[in-house]
Amino acid sequence: MHTAMVVLGGFLLLVICLLAGRLTGGAGAALVTKTMAVAALIFIPIWLGAALVNLWIGASRAGYSLAEEFPIFLAVFAIPAIAAALIWWKFS
Repeated sequence: MHTAMVVLGGFLLLVICLLAGRLTGGAGAALVTKTMAVAALIFIPIWLGAALVNLWIGASRAGYSLAEEFPIFLAVFAIPAIAAALIWWKFS
């Protein structure tokens, strides 16, 4: 359940990044799509940091080993990051 909530948090952060890109995009449709593409790319390293923090918490406080926690990290990071990459590809 915790993993699903973290992944949903990633999608929420992606939506916030995309809204920020849209709001800062200016008046032209081409400029708005370009800034949303950039926002999707900016999301990826931010989400990598958040997923690494989740990995660290799982390994240090929850008592899991890195070997147990790493596949969860991959899923937590990859699902929203792939969505962001697809959005970047569509808007660029």
